[in-house]
Amino acid sequence: MPLSDAALKNAHKHEKTSTGKPFKLTDEKGLYLLLKPQVEGWGKWWRFKYRFGGNEKSLSFGTYPDTTLQRAREKRDDARKLLADGIDPGENRKALKASKQESASNSFEVIAREWGARKVDTWQEKNNRSKRMLERNIFPWLGSKPITDILPKDILECLRRIEDRGTIETAHRTLQICGQVLRYGVQTGRVDRDITPDLRGALANANSGHFAAITDPKQVAELLRAIDGYQGSLPATCALKIAPMVFVRPGELRAAEWEHFDLETKEWRYFVTKTEVQHIVPLSSQAIKILKELHPLTGHGRFVFPSERTPSGDRCMSENTLNAALKRLGYGKDIMTAHGFRAMARTILDEVLGIRVDFIEHQLAHSVRDPNGRAYNRTAHLSERHKMMQQWADYLDAIKIGAQIIPFQRHA
Repeated sequence: MPLSDAALKNAHKHEKTSTGKPFKLTDEKGLYLLLKPQVEGWGKWWRFKYRFGGNEKSLSFGTYPDTTLQRAREKRDDARKLLADGIDPGENRKALKASKQESASNSFEVIAREWGARKVDTWQEKNNRSKRMLERNIFPWLGSKPITDILPKDILECLRRIEDRGTIETAHRTLQICGQVLRYGVQTGRVDRDITPDLRGALANANSGHFAAITDPKQVAELLRAIDGYQGSLPATCALKIAPMVFVRPGELRAAEWEHFDLETKEWRYFVTKTEVQHIVPLSSQAIKILKELHPLTGHGRFVFPSERTPSGDRCMSENTLNAALKRLGYGKDIMTAHGFRAMARTILDEVLGIRVDFIEHQLAHSVRDPNGRAYNRTAHLSERHKMMQQWADYLDAIKIGAQIIPFQRHA
């Protein structure tokens, strides 16, 4: 039977109190009152039990009699409405608390923090890059605004401020994050559509439309020899040497964390925030050697390549470090960029080494689908990708020391 006010007032006289152990008085639809013995009398806490994502969870609604039966039921009904919309009421409460927007559950900041808590593995850590970008560039201006009231021009104004600081790449990345938040808002029924595609072409291109890359094997060999002669800090030198071997996005490389590496299985596993997928990077023996060389210096901290300006090691390498290193070697942004190692690998693996394109696309963490249109999982062709990554590292070593360079295959 549902609880009554009379039953609650006399709960301390319930027969179960004689055991001296906590017990529950059940109302309905997941609501119950938890009674616990205290020094003076019995404490009474409202709880709401629910299931989300296959897991059983509970939510606190305060204590009785401060929270009345009627008010507890109202809170329960509000939580059930969120569940009906596919929203975890517990995560929604955390987002509200973090954003300090208690009266604006539909605000951009609340939804963004809820998205981060559910979708981004390292969101709770203070140096999470996505969270810092939003907190610095978006929340001060749009955080308290209802997500349904935000227009493309509002987001663009925030992005222009980033551009004015000269960090165009950060502007593009912030736009991508806003798109992910808005798509989460669509999925949870709080906004009709993602408006960020309306801003396509509005931002300046970071590198004239494409990231500059060297793809000719002879020029690649010269670049690798120049990298071997680079004189910088050990983390920067190691990052520069390993970048062509793993060809991940620069932001993923510089934010690499030791806990995600398994040197025994020769794998690096992490979450790609841009495409929202888990990714596996097989590590060649050459990459393992570099990591083992670096580990005594940075292995005590979180990041493989920590910022040189933060001795504590709680910040990762700056987004400009690798491009600045390439520039010092004579490779400006119009010739080669850190992002260009991806195009280098994509071109040579396909046109010189003849590797299957789907293996390459998987390794680039691009969206690859099977004949039925379903996305492959992260372990697809993993054994073959291990072989490919070792073959690629061996090829780079060979051309660097002057081995005969195979010309591009000419396609009919």
